[in-house]
Amino acid sequence: MSLAMNLTRALLRARPNVFRTERTLREALRHLRPDAPLPASLRRTCTVGRRTVDGHEVITLTPKRGARGTEVIYLHGGAYVRPLVAAHWRIVAALIRRTGATVTVPFYGLAPRYTADDAYRFLDTVYRAVLDRAGDHPVFLAGDSCGAGLAVGQAIHCRDEGLRPPAGLILFSPWLDVTMTNPAIARLAPHDPMLAPEGLAAAGRAWAGPRPVTDPLISPLHDTLRDLPPMWIHQGGRDIFLPDAEAFTTKANATGTPTTLHVWPSAFHVFVGAGWTPEARRALDEAGERIRSGGRN
Repeated sequence: MSLAMNLTRALLRARPNVFRTERTLREALRHLRPDAPLPASLRRTCTVGRRTVDGHEVITLTPKRGARGTEVIYLHGGAYVRPLVAAHWRIVAALIRRTGATVTVPFYGLAPRYTADDAYRFLDTVYRAVLDRAGDHPVFLAGDSCGAGLAVGQAIHCRDEGLRPPAGLILFSPWLDVTMTNPAIARLAPHDPMLAPEGLAAAGRAWAGPRPVTDPLISPLHDTLRDLPPMWIHQGGRDIFLPDAEAFTTKANATGTPTTLHVWPSAFHVFVGAGWTPEARRALDEAGERIRSGGRN
């Protein structure tokens, strides 16, 4: 465990945990800040495209130097109820530096105002447009936390609708089952400095809308996981999402979907946003190599 990781985790533990209960989550949602603005550093190094799809902003970042034609759709985390924050831009910037990929960031609608059904209609339009622009170049889905879960859901949607599949999925600390019913979660909860099951389960119910929370588009762990693209998961060992990531990896590989789980034992939820830690840098290096390789194992 690096000193930087240890100190960062201690700082996170000192902050209020908005997911501790359904009540604390509701209180936090009353005081949400807007999405973090696009950093000046990305405006300097990338050509920025902005458009509106179904009333939601979509930002596309193409590196001014070293662009390779590869496309990545990055879906941000926040338990489906919280906006994009500065750490998400740090992850996007890190992936662009390592890959030369064009990264599209769709600002999908958040619960409780919007549900998963709204998000998938929106993402379907975004995904088809990126496929058209990519031509023969690979298209990846990537994301963190709930955004990583949504990326898996979009891959499931592509499979079921007969769309061209992504070349692969890069998943940072994915939320794969919003029910939060895995019994191993309770054992990890005291060691997680960021998350708590009760508030997350409430957010998951709001996101599901009319769908059952076990619907595979809400909780991808409940899908068969057959015939999906290769997936690479980077998961912290101090994260209550770890037990579901382990179950997901076992299930996917058993069905023939190649899935690699890299567990960073001392790391917390979405640790890749803490780019000052060596663990985050190594995980991002590995993710970048997968994208540069075009999804080949």
